Amino acid sequence: MVSQGNPQRVAKFGRRRALATEKESSSSGRNRSLTVCIVGLNYAPEPTGIAPYTAGLAHGLIERGHRVRVVSGYPHYPEWRVRPGYRGLRRTDDCDGVPVSRRRHFVPRRSTAIGRAVLELSFGMQAVLSRWGKPDVVVCVSPGLISTGMVVARAALMPGRSPAVGIWVQDLYSSGVVETSAVGSVGARFVLALESKILRSADGVSVIHDRFKQVLVESLRIRDDSINVTRNWTHVGSAELEKSSCRMLFGWRDDEFIALHAGNMGAKQGLENVVSAARLAVERGLRVRFVLMGDGNQRAHLESLADDLTSVEFLRPVDDDKYLAALRGADVLLVNERPGVKEMALPSKLTSYFKSGNPVVAATELSGITAQELRTAGAGEIVTAGQPELLLDAVIDLASNPAKALSYGRSGKLFVDQKLSKDIAVNELEDWISGLSGIQSPRVARHARISGMQKVVEL
Repeated sequence: MVSQGNPQRVAKFGRRRALATEKESSSSGRNRSLTVCIVGLNYAPEPTGIAPYTAGLAHGLIERGHRVRVVSGYPHYPEWRVRPGYRGLRRTDDCDGVPVSRRRHFVPRRSTAIGRAVLELSFGMQAVLSRWGKPDVVVCVSPGLISTGMVVARAALMPGRSPAVGIWVQDLYSSGVVETSAVGSVGARFVLALESKILRSADGVSVIHDRFKQVLVESLRIRDDSINVTRNWTHVGSAELEKSSCRMLFGWRDDEFIALHAGNMGAKQGLENVVSAARLAVERGLRVRFVLMGDGNQRAHLESLADDLTSVEFLRPVDDDKYLAALRGADVLLVNERPGVKEMALPSKLTSYFKSGNPVVAATELSGITAQELRTAGAGEIVTAGQPELLLDAVIDLASNPAKALSYGRSGKLFVDQKLSKDIAVNELEDWISGLSGIQSPRVARHARISGMQKVVEL
């Protein structure tokens, strides 16, 4: 799984794999657990976005017998401000058995390309100056891209046996800057070249969808055989909650139809479209309440737009139990993306939406990754991004057709159960990380021993 990149690093990686192969040939080397350092800007207790997956991977690796250390930032997402209680420049937390070294970094007040770059640069400087221990593998979570590049550089310069480096890609930067018009054409070409260089400098890359892999191969010139594809999973519980009780918890009446958008309220989401749909509902005299639950740098702007609308409700982020109750209590769940957003990210909320058993309406680019995921799951309706009347019509169609809504909800739940299992995902990521180091994981070694014993018995 050697990617294209710096010849010295490739040679070093080749020597490391040869050494690891020698270790695997001995009984003591085959079963050795890994020491893994995960470096990512976002981590628990952030409730949404990338943080739940990074925390889930860390816990999963520990449960499988590996030693894990996390280097992360101070919790700040989706509020885009450091949470109360997190003071000082650095601290070490024990997060459910995972040692997390937190480093303070810059958090921009407004969402701009420069602000994001400074955020990642400040975190990257803290990350490379932190103690990593002596990891076999360093896993970088991207975004952030700039901090990931700095971590890859430090790993390559470590004295002695440098660790393998894998990059776990959750969002595509080069697609994002184009689709959100964050920078001009010159800036977009620079980001494309930077992302390509950083990903090719790692020992391996893992992405969360086949569409991401396609972009990496065709646009970023990453070798096909150096890319692993492992889907994200749902991180909410599976308890069957009574819908009426969930609605009472939020004060939602039985005679109104609840359309809920949960998660980040940023530029990418383009939630002005939802506010416009809510305004149309009032004009038509429809009993639809649009609920926006979460936070983000566009929340204040959206609250201002909807100030005169009783059909729009804003809720703050909630814990996992209450989050699942909100999803169950709603009638339809919304995904909204600004026009032009196609490949940059697969909304993490979809895994939780599908698990809830409720139908989804997605206002997005019809040929984009979000639309493809919804079609694959068979979990809801897709309408063109930036067209509030189409969004409202899709919501009303499900309100008037409960059989269709129920069918979509069941299909989404089945898709999660069959395709988005956390155990399957963490097993695949463990195998990917073990492959980077050249050391067989304890789980695979146990499976091989059991298979070998079965063959002996058969003989």
